[in-house]
Amino acid sequence: MGQNRTTSLFPREQVMNSLKQSFVKLNPRMMVKNPIIFTVEVVTLIMFVVTFLSLSTSEYGAFGYNLFVFIILFVTLLFANFAEAIAEARGKAQADSLRKTREETPARLLENGVIRNISSASLKKGDVFVCEAGDTIPADGEIIEGLASIDESAITGESAPVIREAGGDKSSVTGGTKVLSDKIEVEVTQQPGESFLDKMIALVEGASRQKTPNEIALTILLAGFTLVFIIVCVTLIPFADYTNVDHPGTYISIAAILSLFVCLIPTTIGGLLSAIGIAGMDRALRANVITKSGKAVETAGDIDTLLLDKTGTITIGNRKATKFHVAPGVDERTFIEYCLLASLSDETPEGKSIIELGRELGFRMRNLNTTGVRMIRFSAETKCSGVDLADGVQIRKGAFDTIRKMVETAGNAFPIEIEDHIHTISGNGGTPLVVCVNSKVVGVIELQDIIKPGIRERFERLRKMGVKTVMVTGDNPLTAKYIAEKAGVDDFIAEAKPEDKMEYIKREQQSGKLVAMMGDGTNDAPALAQANVGVAMNSGTQAAKEAGNMVDLDNDPTKLIEIVEIGKQLLMTRGTLTTFSIANDVAKYFAIVPALFMVTIPELGALNIMKLHSPESAILSAIIFNAIIIPALIPLALRGVQYKPIGASALLRRNLFIYGLGGVIVPFLGIKLIDLLVGLFF
Repeated sequence: MGQNRTTSLFPREQVMNSLKQSFVKLNPRMMVKNPIIFTVEVVTLIMFVVTFLSLSTSEYGAFGYNLFVFIILFVTLLFANFAEAIAEARGKAQADSLRKTREETPARLLENGVIRNISSASLKKGDVFVCEAGDTIPADGEIIEGLASIDESAITGESAPVIREAGGDKSSVTGGTKVLSDKIEVEVTQQPGESFLDKMIALVEGASRQKTPNEIALTILLAGFTLVFIIVCVTLIPFADYTNVDHPGTYISIAAILSLFVCLIPTTIGGLLSAIGIAGMDRALRANVITKSGKAVETAGDIDTLLLDKTGTITIGNRKATKFHVAPGVDERTFIEYCLLASLSDETPEGKSIIELGRELGFRMRNLNTTGVRMIRFSAETKCSGVDLADGVQIRKGAFDTIRKMVETAGNAFPIEIEDHIHTISGNGGTPLVVCVNSKVVGVIELQDIIKPGIRERFERLRKMGVKTVMVTGDNPLTAKYIAEKAGVDDFIAEAKPEDKMEYIKREQQSGKLVAMMGDGTNDAPALAQANVGVAMNSGTQAAKEAGNMVDLDNDPTKLIEIVEIGKQLLMTRGTLTTFSIANDVAKYFAIVPALFMVTIPELGALNIMKLHSPESAILSAIIFNAIIIPALIPLALRGVQYKPIGASALLRRNLFIYGLGGVIVPFLGIKLIDLLVGLFF
């Protein structure tokens, strides 16, 4: 659930602010960052001079015609600026929402056992503050003492509170969130102005958005196209002179050449390029993922290998009891009651699932005789738990090796049938818990990892994208293999340690692949830093969040899959609009040039397949179309081209057909339609 999700692409307030910014961005110092549109600005300025000169002398032609050309070129500039401004405005709306969570809050600084109230802005890295129920956390930090329920809705949009506690991987808290219960001591982990919220605000406002390598490469390519068309347009002047055309005036040549130049250079993609990049980061933010750079989102679209933890990502999170297997000669109902009694003191999710399974089979804890029972809690030494009943009966539940040793030490045999059940359960990726009564085996409980619904289909989507999925688990290889096959992942790392993740990532990268992974613990930090895309969970440790280049505010381990799709959508949107723009320019060239010279070179009239009214109307129709196509494509740039998980070659063919062919056809239709209207006046 993202915060401040905008339902409309163009809220009125954002549109008005973006229109104002369109004029502000005319500043050459800002425009020069976009070479294509900066070139258009220079051309527009030249056209303004020509228009002004035509006021004083007829030598420069009709003032009305020149003025109209100038206005259309100026509007083209504004539309290109508007595309970038509206994308930035959407990010700033997110930033305003985040800024509200960073309002000045008091902090209760703890020094030498004494608490004193100070401003949150006065907190420094290393300071320790105290928060109790009802307090707003004043700064980012790590809990060093205590446990509390935290409301993170201001950051994540989720209303359900979360538990954060000292130690482990759930110790990180974020400034602006609220403590709902208990008391915690927190050590500040960031300097003033460098908090997580500060970074979020800077990122979504675009203040630190740098062009990605692909974006830079595309800009260079577009600049190359611009240079080519400069040469083309300049050579048209001596070509026209060579034909001994009786020019009505110099100004027509200048107006025509400038207009033709603006139509032919890739103004469409030049005007939309920044908007596409900003919108990609915005889509990630709306998925509640904070990216430290646009490069991270883009890289996610090129990912070859994806590492995912088994627990919580592929499986529901905890193993659940799925079946009771009874030993020969033992009554099934009695055995289930023994299992429930043995789970009385078991607070683990597995223990609770045994009681839940019994409830599903019609057993109720309140019907069991628990008078005078003594709880035997699980310990690392005994590796089992259970109860001692009032009548002296001892029930124990634990691992196979532990219970077998207990049974054989007492001189009892371990049933062959139960051993067969244990091998079957283990072979199916499950965990057996053996139950004995007075050191005699009465049966075994089968625990299984529950695969998340639909996860196999999501892995199939990734496979179609060309992404290899790798499951990381601490399970033994046999169990890991079973779950990997059941979930549909391509590979697995069993009995995984932090260094194993690192080695796997390095091997993949050495073979030329890009790798992504998600983690939340300090022990994940090295692998997160090594991965090309490292997604840290917001609930994780500060070390993990600093090591990754993305932070998932929802703490959803499956978010990696969504991030990959967002990255691929960004790359696909840029590619398709570039294809459309270049095809557009080529089409305009072959539509306009024959019409421009058909009077002086009648033979070119045969190439005027669009039957444009005149050279003047052809030029005006082209620059009008060139201007309106930019705002027409803004919604596509902001929303992104719909992504479908198909192969790269199939995707290329599809885009070339839809956007390449469309980029050729649309200008012909648009320019012809505009020419019919313009021809009424010129």
